[in-house]
Amino acid sequence: MDRTTEPLRDPANPSAPCTHTAAHCHGHDHHDHDHDHDHDHDHDHDHDHDHDAHATSSVSFSEADGGTLSRFRIEAMDCPTEQRLLEKRLGALPGIHGLEFNLINRVLGVRHSLLGTAPIEAAIAELGMTAVPLAQAQAEAGQAPAPSKRGRVPLAVGLLAAAAAELCHLYQAGPPWLVIALALVAIFITGLGTYRKGWIALRQRNLNINALMSIAVTGAALIGQWPEAAMVMVLFAIAERIEARSLERARNAIGALMRLAPETATVRGEDGQWQVREVVNIAVGSLLRARPGERIALDGEITAGRSTLDQAPITGESLPVEKTIGDAVFAGTINQAGELEYRATQLASNSTLSRILRVVEQAQGSRAPTQRFVDQFSRVYTPAVIGLACAVALLPPLLGLGTWLEWLYRALVLLVVACPCALVISTPVTLVSGLAAAARRGILVKGGAYLEMAHRVQWLALDKTGTLTRGAPMLTDVIPLQGDPERARGIAANLARRSDHPVSKALAAGLGAPAEMALAEFEALPGRGSRARINGQLYTLGNHRLVEEQGLCGPQLEALLARLEQAGKSVVVLCDAERALALFGVADTLRETSAEAIAALHRLGVKTLMLSGDNQVAVTAIAAQVGIDQARGNLLPEDKLVAIEALIDAGEWVGMVGDGINDAPALARAHIGFAMGAAGSHTAIETADVALMDDDLRKVAEFIGLSRRTRSLLIQNIVLALGIKAVFLALTMLGMATLWMAVFADMGVSLLVVFNGLRLLRLPR
Repeated sequence: MDRTTEPLRDPANPSAPCTHTAAHCHGHDHHDHDHDHDHDHDHDHDHDHDHDAHATSSVSFSEADGGTLSRFRIEAMDCPTEQRLLEKRLGALPGIHGLEFNLINRVLGVRHSLLGTAPIEAAIAELGMTAVPLAQAQAEAGQAPAPSKRGRVPLAVGLLAAAAAELCHLYQAGPPWLVIALALVAIFITGLGTYRKGWIALRQRNLNINALMSIAVTGAALIGQWPEAAMVMVLFAIAERIEARSLERARNAIGALMRLAPETATVRGEDGQWQVREVVNIAVGSLLRARPGERIALDGEITAGRSTLDQAPITGESLPVEKTIGDAVFAGTINQAGELEYRATQLASNSTLSRILRVVEQAQGSRAPTQRFVDQFSRVYTPAVIGLACAVALLPPLLGLGTWLEWLYRALVLLVVACPCALVISTPVTLVSGLAAAARRGILVKGGAYLEMAHRVQWLALDKTGTLTRGAPMLTDVIPLQGDPERARGIAANLARRSDHPVSKALAAGLGAPAEMALAEFEALPGRGSRARINGQLYTLGNHRLVEEQGLCGPQLEALLARLEQAGKSVVVLCDAERALALFGVADTLRETSAEAIAALHRLGVKTLMLSGDNQVAVTAIAAQVGIDQARGNLLPEDKLVAIEALIDAGEWVGMVGDGINDAPALARAHIGFAMGAAGSHTAIETADVALMDDDLRKVAEFIGLSRRTRSLLIQNIVLALGIKAVFLALTMLGMATLWMAVFADMGVSLLVVFNGLRLLRLPR
């Protein structure tokens, strides 16, 4: 059994305990089972609990509750119908402190203080479900046989029986008892599971789709509509199974991540021989080998070899990346060319891929605003329509407006229409498709709420260092002024190598490794530079201020210094006792994609603001190069927070892009925080709302565009679901709708919104 004492977390608020907002119907995996032992999973048509972004279900817990966390795999649990039943039943069980639902993977986490899990498993069994401890389920996963297809035969037999009953009824081709017998065969074969689950739901006082369909079919049979009752049940079973196949695509889109990392790897043993081991048993520091075509098994650092790696599964990069000794590699990426040896830097459980999977699982549990609206609406809609059905069955006959059988039939049609199936399923399928589409692009989203809300971003604030720029100073300019240029380069390199200042390090790296010179009386000059004697001659290497202190600044030198500084560069001057010998420009260079990314944001109508701790001259220069709308320099972290709050107070929707560490206050305050360079960065993945798995700023615009597409599909699906329901409500009241038409309307629009939501998976990368 899988146990842990770690507190569960709310993905929309990582610092807060999870309050199980994982009510997304991210799968609806109505597997094709036969009626003997398999489950035709239901839709959530009543949603009797309101889950907002931080609302609890029937039970909740906090870190203070303590207890044991046991996880179970429940094959029959993959949509909110089962979740509602489990919440109600387990919530009444003494010793239960909290529940965590992962519907996409059918995993239930139970926080409890029981001596064992037998009471939990027994309570779940009362609901017609089987709970298998997660560790046991995972161990058996590799030995599981292929899904049975026997369910297709009973379904086909049921369809034939229903069709035969309908034909006998229409053409009077047989005695009445034959019509009833054929209808009963069809209902028994295709509807036994629905009746069983409907009865369980009714016992729990839960009017879900199974309960409503059971009532409708039974009512139709009681008023003599046997052929129609049979056809309704068969059509319902067919529609559910078609829907299951389409919803499986959304499940597979996320599940594909889990198959990226290999289960075994080639490791060098203590005897120096290469041997194959399971990845979970490989320790940090182990030496591994990856041949061309193989996947990297663990995060690590290359110790031998050179190759190109396909990092698209992790970072979304479209082109292979050159890797050599000292470079980092990530589990799940593909070695394309040469053989590599690398040293493991993370355990399998803590690799970049593992952390991505954990975040994706959490993301499936956060509820987007539209999902919360649907939940709230369905709480009112379903009982309202059921009440209307009761009124239709009773009032018109009492008022002499028709026969009891006529209005009872219309009431049964309304019961089928009362199921908000399409409405409930539309948002989670669309959101999980969007999350999968984002993951394919190397964009890691903490929850559907952020995916949906990003369309509202009006301002995007950006840090400069490490976001728009590479984050590492580089030598950009070498301008000889007096004397031998090569000797000036050599003196500057020798002085720069003695300093730990980032600018000096960049200068030393850029100038290379000239001949060593004997330095005497070396002295660091804090805030200005350094000086030393070479062959008895005093030389200084420092900034503008140091040159002025020496009295060596003339008009020509001042002009050169001003030009470089206005371009956002740090200028270093090499001087002897009498004159300036050379100028060196050092700058944190722009990323190649920064200007393109800003242009893409502007095309989306998003305004940009740079917030940097660098000096205003450098910030203004960088902003001009990439097209930033506004730029503010000399800012401390708290100043960046004030700038974000000012925009929010003005009614603007603000996103913030930073490194996830230094910009933490501003990232937390913005409506959506984006972290750059999340591949390999624990902090970025764990603190940002959205993490870009490489350093490509263009993906922020991609994400906002994806959010707008997702939002558009969500609105389309809600309009379709409610619009078609409204039409059939009107047709039913006019006596123009039949039961089988109502089933087509209910399940047909469900399929329509599912296929519409899955369109996000077909967007080009």
